[in-house]
Amino acid sequence: MKRLIRGALLGLFLVTTAQAAIDTYEFRDEAERERYRTLTEELRCPKCQNQNIADSNAPIAMDLRQEIFRMLEEGQSNDQIVDYLVDRYGDFVRYKPPVNAKTMLLWYGPVGLLVLGFGVLTVILVRRRRVEKAPASTLSETERERLAQLLDKKDS
Repeated sequence: MKRLIRGALLGLFLVTTAQAAIDTYEFRDEAERERYRTLTEELRCPKCQNQNIADSNAPIAMDLRQEIFRMLEEGQSNDQIVDYLVDRYGDFVRYKPPVNAKTMLLWYGPVGLLVLGFGVLTVILVRRRRVEKAPASTLSETERERLAQLLDKKDS
């Protein structure tokens, strides 16, 4: 029985490791390898959303790594490769998108929400202090007499 379990675990281990894909590319020189590494680390995987292309195992990331390698082989510059991917997937593919009309909310939204939160907090605190400092509502003479009568009835 132990042999069967060990055999099943070994088979499961071999199946999972056999599916792991490792990209092996032949680069002309070390500078091209460094460009490839830089590009794949600076660009975000469209599927994984918070992982760069180099670290992602998603099929689209594998395709993008292959596409980047192909474009490097054709002699395209880093800017041309990034522009191609931005045209295809939008500014989302960059970890640091440029500041423009489309990305204003992305860049300045968190700061705006923080300022709005401090503004709301300030308004709440100011109103609380006003209520605490405000004297108790003053009663007219007739209201005082009526209150005194009601309190006297309650005590009796």
